[in-house]
Amino acid sequence: MSSSSKPKVLLLGEIDHQPSKDAFNSLSSIAELITPKSTNREDFIKECKSGAFDGVKAAYRTFNSVSITGKFEGEVCEVLGKKGAGLKYLAHNGAGYDQCNTTDCTAAGIRISNVPTAVDAATADTAIYLMLGALRNFNCPLMNLRNGDWRGKQPPPPGHDPEGKVLGILGMGGIGRDLKKKAEAFGMKVVYHNRNKLSEEMSGGAKYVSFEELLKTSDVISLNVPLNLTYQKSTHHMISTPQFDLMKESVVIVNTARGAVIDEAALVKALDTGKVYSCGLDVYEEEPKVHPGLVDNPHVTLLPHMGTWTVETQTEMELWNIANIRSALETGKLKSPVPEQKDMDY
Repeated sequence: MSSSSKPKVLLLGEIDHQPSKDAFNSLSSIAELITPKSTNREDFIKECKSGAFDGVKAAYRTFNSVSITGKFEGEVCEVLGKKGAGLKYLAHNGAGYDQCNTTDCTAAGIRISNVPTAVDAATADTAIYLMLGALRNFNCPLMNLRNGDWRGKQPPPPGHDPEGKVLGILGMGGIGRDLKKKAEAFGMKVVYHNRNKLSEEMSGGAKYVSFEELLKTSDVISLNVPLNLTYQKSTHHMISTPQFDLMKESVVIVNTARGAVIDEAALVKALDTGKVYSCGLDVYEEEPKVHPGLVDNPHVTLLPHMGTWTVETQTEMELWNIANIRSALETGKLKSPVPEQKDMDY
């Protein structure tokens, strides 16, 4: 097959790990591999309009490529899709795909895939770390110790053991189910709320409760839902002042999902009043910006969106993403299409 007759694959962003680089380069036997020259959204759109990507069939999209294209919505979809360059498949390297507007992509004839399960264990591990740190209130002594003040001028208030506490999991997907198993090893009782009740086998015996009951009865609440902005199923600010009002006094909040599922301003107020004892966060509403009320609060444990930041998980994600590209080129179907497009005609 000559290079001119091969479909094109557009790489947006960098592939980091050597096994994945090798796997991506192996696609050159069935596709012409191309990269953009542009480094911002405005120039990227101009590059699309110049015809540089005409004939592109699939694109590999890293999370950080948002710096090149901006969010995958609006004009980017139009110039890349069926009325533009001809892009049909967008393989997004992440479990969450809120950077990709599924409505705009569908309208442009672009089918999206994500990496739905490779992230489960590493993200659940991160939630466990944040939960234990928040329960034990370890952030205070860590700050004092690094400042050369041992435990501080006054010892920090004692923390709490996880054993016997009720962990409420909002979103019982793969991450939530992995978290459930790990939390039970610490002697916690797990309840969950999901859009749909799971089978006894899939839930592992965790008790299904209503959203309101979970808020009222949990000692620790972990958010594991996707950020969905559609009107009927929106999870944007699903935790805000009315929800904090329903929670137990001194509840602990953990978020490894997406920052915008929590109203950060409302969270800061709940921390200030003591309604929320402490929290552990890996995600934020306006990353990389973090609400100053969270940064300044010594009872808040913060990570800079590192839930999947391990060599093993990152490599597995990259290889999964490449498998989506190969499947699209060889079979015309993605390995893991996003739920909103599962019934979309190919």
